[in-house]
Amino acid sequence: MRYKNRMILAIETSCDDTCAAVLDEEGRRALSNVIHTQTEHERYGGVVPEVASRAHLERLDGVVEKALADAGTDLDEVSRVAVTVRPGLIGALLVGLSAAKGLAFARKLPLVPVNHLEGHVAAAYLTDPTLEPPFVALIASGGHTALYSVRAEAGSGMDLLGQTLDDAAGEALDKGARMLGLGFPGGPAISKAAWGGERTRYDFPVALKEKNNLDFSFSGLKTSLLYKLKALDGERVREELPHLAASYEAAVVEALSRKLLRAAELHEAPALVVVGGVAANVSLRRVLAEKCERRGIRLVVPPPELCMDNAAMIGAAAASTPAIPYPDYLSFNARSV
Repeated sequence: MRYKNRMILAIETSCDDTCAAVLDEEGRRALSNVIHTQTEHERYGGVVPEVASRAHLERLDGVVEKALADAGTDLDEVSRVAVTVRPGLIGALLVGLSAAKGLAFARKLPLVPVNHLEGHVAAAYLTDPTLEPPFVALIASGGHTALYSVRAEAGSGMDLLGQTLDDAAGEALDKGARMLGLGFPGGPAISKAAWGGERTRYDFPVALKEKNNLDFSFSGLKTSLLYKLKALDGERVREELPHLAASYEAAVVEALSRKLLRAAELHEAPALVVVGGVAANVSLRRVLAEKCERRGIRLVVPPPELCMDNAAMIGAAAASTPAIPYPDYLSFNARSV
């Protein structure tokens, strides 16, 4: 089926994934979703901003063309262009915003500026189109770990309930994986290494768990792993690797699930949403599914391809975000925070 001038073209370049997608007018169905993950950063053990910006410049045109082709459409059938404008790496954001401005301006289309975090939450609408606020959302990724209350009132946005006081959950997994001599990104590497390991073999701390707040902290967890590794020789670390990885991952899962369920209780949330790259973690999904089922709470967790950075989630958020009319957006700028 072809749609005439009623589609959303979305672009996402906030970090190291070059993404474009095409969605229907309501933003609840992705007709295409193209993600090009940059591999240039593997040698550095983390994302290098300048390298990411250059890679976006080289690949964005091709990614947009593929998104349109996969959707069976072209630019003449697009009614608005959505793009991530914050937060993120400023150079990477500017590449996407400049491209989106050019595409919109050439066809006198409106431009929809989207907050990357609101995009992650909107991925839940693609997963379950019947989902409506109010609900509590956990965003857990390499750069963000925060809890939000999404209100039912139209256009009212999200209220921050709690956030990490130091490292994000994904960052803690990346750094833990690096200490264990595993690959990047750390989340999948630790999950793979944890296969067959005992989750209770090592007692890693879960910070702030006794306090009646909804903030997170992962710096103590990393320090604890460092000291445990120092107490073991190289051969012993190799023998204990599955147990170390499993116990470390379990501490991250416990911190996230504990605070999310506490937020549901405090705010009487009928539904919980978990998004961001860490939401792809199998252990986290299993633990939350079990706990939410026991409590009778609706849980929405997108499939892994929608947990990572992608443009479909940006298009979903754009459906409820005010657009900037042509040509007023030419002076609009991106922000890193």
